[in-house]
Parts: sequence; C-alpha cells; structure tokens
Amino acid sequence: MKTTFPENFWWGCAESAAQTEGEADTSASITNWQHWYQQQPERFFNQHGPQHTRNSYSCYKQDVKRMRDIGLNSFRTSISWARLLPDGKNADPKAIDYYRSFFNELKNSGIEPVVTLMHFDMPYLMQQKGGWTNRAVVNDFADYAARCFELFSNEVKHWITFNEPIVPLEGGYLYDFHYPNQRDFRMAAQAAFFTQLAHAKAVNAYRASGQKGKIGIVLNLTPSYPRSINQADKKAAHIADLLFNRSFLDPSLKGHYPFELITLLKKYRQLPEYTAEDLREIATATIDMLGVNYYHPRRVQAKIHAIHPQAPFMPEWFFDNYEMPGCRMNPYRGWEIYPQGLYDILTNLRDHYGNIPCFISENGMGVENEERFIRKGIVEDDYRIEFMQDHLRGISQAISEGSACFGYHCWTFTDNWSWLNAYKNRYGLYRFDLSDGSISPKRSAYWYQDVIKKNGF
Repeated sequence: MKTTFPENFWWGCAESAAQTEGEADTSASITNWQHWYQQQPERFFNQHGPQHTRNSYSCYKQDVKRMRDIGLNSFRTSISWARLLPDGKNADPKAIDYYRSFFNELKNSGIEPVVTLMHFDMPYLMQQKGGWTNRAVVNDFADYAARCFELFSNEVKHWITFNEPIVPLEGGYLYDFHYPNQRDFRMAAQAAFFTQLAHAKAVNAYRASGQKGKIGIVLNLTPSYPRSINQADKKAAHIADLLFNRSFLDPSLKGHYPFELITLLKKYRQLPEYTAEDLREIATATIDMLGVNYYHPRRVQAKIHAIHPQAPFMPEWFFDNYEMPGCRMNPYRGWEIYPQGLYDILTNLRDHYGNIPCFISENGMGVENEERFIRKGIVEDDYRIEFMQDHLRGISQAISEGSACFGYHCWTFTDNWSWLNAYKNRYGLYRFDLSDGSISPKRSAYWYQDVIKKNGF
C-alpha cells in the first residue's frame, strides 16, 4: 500500500547546538552541561562530555551539502545562548557570523532553517542566578530572544522558543538526570511556570517586532494510556496527562492552564508563585505552529501501594508506570515502540486544540553498538527504516483524516552527543566515527532520500 504526503511537506531532520557544535574557538561562556561535566564526569557514558561533539561549528558547510544531497527541504537546529551572549548581554561577533553563515548556507541550498532558542543548554551564569526558579532569568531569556529576532530576521522565518521544556524540569528538579540535580516538586512547578512565562514573553516580543514569520514551541507529547478501563486506571492516566502533557500544551495553545491541574496542585500546596500580569502575558501568547517530539507512549495504572505519609510529593503519588506484556520494545533505550501513539497525538490536536498547524519535530530510534550491523562499510539499520516507516504511516493516516500536520523531522541527521548518554545510543542517518571523525551514510540515509524524492513510499 502506497503512503503519500501533501505537496510542500517538510522533510527534514533535527539537531541542537549543544549536541553538535563543540567547544569551538569563540568567547562562549560555560553552559550548565559543561559545568556539570567538570563536576561529575563519571555520570556521563564513557566520560564523554559536551566537548566530544562532532564540531559542526567548523564543518557545517559539509553537513549542509549532505542534507542537500539527500533532499532535505527543512532542518531544525538551535542557537546556543551561551555562545551568542557570553556575558548574558553583549553578542559575540564571531557567533553572529557563524549562525548567520550557517542559516544562509541552509537557505541557499533550498533548506528552510527552523531555529530553536533553547534546547536544554542554559548558560551557567543564568543557572547561578537560580535558573528557571528565578524571575530575573525569565527577563534575561526574553532579552536574548529579542536579540536573536533582531540579528537573524533575514535568515530565519520559523522560530521555536523551547525544545521539550518539561524535560529539564523532570531531570533537574524531580528525577536527577539534568543539572541542578534537585528533588523538589514545588521548585519544579515554579521552574515550569517561569519557563512558560519566558516562552510567552519571547512570543510576544516576536509579534511586537513586526516580522512576518511564525513562532512556536516543541513539546514532547507522550500519550498516557491506562492499563484497563477501570476508573482508577483511567484517573491515573488522566492525571499523568495533566502533569506531563497538558501542563505546557494548554497554556501554549489555549493561553491558560487546565482547571483540574490548578486544583490538584492547590490541594497539595504545590502551586508556583505568579501574578495576574503573568497570566495575562501567557494568555496573549498563543503560538502559530507546534512541534511534536514523539518516541514512545506512557502506560500507567492506579497505585498498587499507598504513599508513605512522609514521602516527598512526586507525580508518582497518583499512578504507577506499567509495561504492557508483549509490547514491541527498543531494548537499548527501554522504550516501547508504538506508532499508534503518534496518530493519537495528531488526532487529539485536531479534535481538542483547534487543529493547530504542526510538524513532527523529532522521531527516531536510538540503538547501541551499531558497528555490529556494518556490512561492506555501511550500517544496515533496517530497524530504523522500519521504525520511521511505521510512524510515517500513522502521520499519513492522520493527515488523510484532517490533521494539519505539515512536516516530519527525524532525530537525527548525524550521530550526535546525547547528554548523559553521550554516544551510547546512535540515532543518525549518518554515522559519526569517534575514532577518526569521519561521517558516512547509513542505509537509512538512502532510504530517506528515496522517500523525499517520491514524497512517500
């Protein structure tokens, strides 16, 4: 059965500054990730820290040529706040030249740059102020965003404020896989609110600039499926959805938070501090487009055991995670492979969020030790091709049923450094050889080239 896509569909890939650029020769200040690596290198897989990226800062022209060769018409990347504004205020001329040249290289190759303002890498000087728990950092981010809009208005017409804003909050304030390694739900709630407020201020600054492009946010929407039709299981899934999806989805698309979420946090004395003016700012900053990152579903059930009365407040007060027997798994990440989830996301956006124009901003499969699949010099990553095909079928079906999805960006173009996992799991269409720095296409790159050429498969 043939799977096709609309004319002018975005076919692209996604990467980020912190995971690719390297510690190049500019006056960039240190990021939270660089600081953390200096403090605890043993927490990073094989002690590969952020200095071990493939140095796209110096080889972006070769990268763009490869993108052009396989036919990409769009590419999502990010600007490093620490590189562009090393002291938080003044722009580094070398960084301006680099980003301007990179974006123009993309445009001149027929590839639309989609640029994210923040993809996890907070300048450490902002973290020293308290990061997203400090209102002052909200204004610092708004100033940074306005500067980006001013500097790159000719090159960039599609902006993203944040990539997966909930992840640094989960990792940094709940589950200890991002800096600053806290475990405090109230701090997480405050950081979440100020992140949303920073997003709103950036959106409103963009609108005030009078530019003609579009601005949005990228959210990792992870559908919460109950173990059964039992009301307790369904309630558990509903609360998980409120906490992990709708906490950013509703204010970004509807301009306000779900009443049930506010009621829940108020009941347990976990509401962040905010003002009426903050809520007005958020209400006026609904977005033009939404990026959807999807890798796996969330399956939950009602609590099996009671919560200890002295235990710190956590999302798991309301549900237990559940692994469905017989499900298809990616054992290297421990994630379920469930393409239906992507179809369900797009259907939900169509039916409950005004069918906002959206694109799949990340989707991909990470596999460990891909070298064992090398045959005649090429990684035969048929598992990645199958993963992408299955998810693209779900996207195509959703579009045929009225979804306003207009693009697909796989994660990622070339194997990149991936936070604590470093190079443990590889996601790229192109292989990055750590031993000599060479880059070569995998079988999936040729497959994707053919899909783009045919606008389907």
